[in-house]
Amino acid sequence: MDSVSSNQPAPPFSERFTALKKAIADPHKDAIVASWKEILDELAVRTKVYAETGPEIIPQVDFSELSSLSKEQIDRIKRIGSVVIRNVVDDTEARGYKEALEEYVKANPGVEGFPESHKQFFEIYWSTSQLRARSHPNVFTTGVWLNNLWHAQSTDVVDLNHNLSYSDRFRIRQPSKIPWNAHAPHVDGASTERWEDASLQRSFGDILNGNWKTYDPYDITNRLTANTDMYNRPNQASIFRTFQGWLAMSDTGPGEGTLRVFPDLLLANAYITLRPFFRPVNPNLQGDELLDASNWVFDTSYPEIPGISIFPDGHFTGLGPTDEMHPHLRLESAIVSMPRVQPGDMVFWHCDVIHSVETHHNGPSDSSVMYIPAVPLTPQNVRYLAKHREHFLKRMPPPDFPQGIGEASFVNQGLESDISGPEGRLAMGLERFEVDDGAREGAREAVKAANTILGFA
Repeated sequence: MDSVSSNQPAPPFSERFTALKKAIADPHKDAIVASWKEILDELAVRTKVYAETGPEIIPQVDFSELSSLSKEQIDRIKRIGSVVIRNVVDDTEARGYKEALEEYVKANPGVEGFPESHKQFFEIYWSTSQLRARSHPNVFTTGVWLNNLWHAQSTDVVDLNHNLSYSDRFRIRQPSKIPWNAHAPHVDGASTERWEDASLQRSFGDILNGNWKTYDPYDITNRLTANTDMYNRPNQASIFRTFQGWLAMSDTGPGEGTLRVFPDLLLANAYITLRPFFRPVNPNLQGDELLDASNWVFDTSYPEIPGISIFPDGHFTGLGPTDEMHPHLRLESAIVSMPRVQPGDMVFWHCDVIHSVETHHNGPSDSSVMYIPAVPLTPQNVRYLAKHREHFLKRMPPPDFPQGIGEASFVNQGLESDISGPEGRLAMGLERFEVDDGAREGAREAVKAANTILGFA
């Protein structure tokens, strides 16, 4: 999560954002004001439930159940926006991934990572463990299942029945009294683009028009053409992930350095999206008096977007909700930790979910995960995959990550033969995609484009 250093004053927002806010919200003022009141009322009730329920509010299902979940179970997963999927990988195999990674790090002591004094988050992408885990058939099946929680129109150029490989890092976090402050609550992907980009304006259109209850965060149509990085911010994913996720390689639970999420995708999206159009009448009030809807007024006369700052060099930070700027979310109490997981379980969260990592790890042993998202087949994603494939063959860091010599000179590096099965090779762009029988027009077009981009036409 990027942030502006406290000893560097943030530049002011341009007045063009005032004009933007007026253009978006003023025509729908009455509906937006009514929506805001409804959202605040719901947050007042639901955040108390989240705080009281804690980690158990997160849906938990077994991999074997994915094809037979009820509509009610699916709807709950989609509303909360996060899910624990048990037993995706055999626990012995998952523990073996971690053991092999530890040996890989020992064999290559020059590996980059942080914290510098005691590395626990590693800039490693092409190890045997990672190649095997990403290409595991159950991991592929899980990604496809997650992609299909989204829906596409017949002509949308996307194939949700393919899941692409996106090489990311891993962490082996040790218990420590030293706080881990690198991942405060944030939303990945778009920053000011949520309001600036025309496709994202359409994606969040129901909220911006004052019809937040009909907003569908799983409609993929406008996401396919969205520009989530208009300003070339550093360390941004240039692909579209339906869900971010990780594979547990150790036993870990609440209080042990695990993931935390705000467990209401719809409400959080609605509140964050409308927040720039309101301000507190008296920001010095406390508690319920501050939060009361009567203390908040529609105001598009100021340019700032709460939760986003500007670095001295001019680029925007990501969207980072705080108790100060987004008090109705009650983040301190309402954001919840993941339930306890075992090696082989996977955790996923929708690309718009507010999430963070626990500051402290007070557990008895390491908290180890390997980051593996769900990535549908789209032309944009395949263009990245083509570069990703090239970097793999040279053992360079993937394109979205800090560049350097990478793992080209590492000993015991992962091999192409470590990529499991036909799905794994497809996911890495090493084989030609085939069109599924009965595929939508847009899915057929996506596969055709993918083969052209990858040189298989």
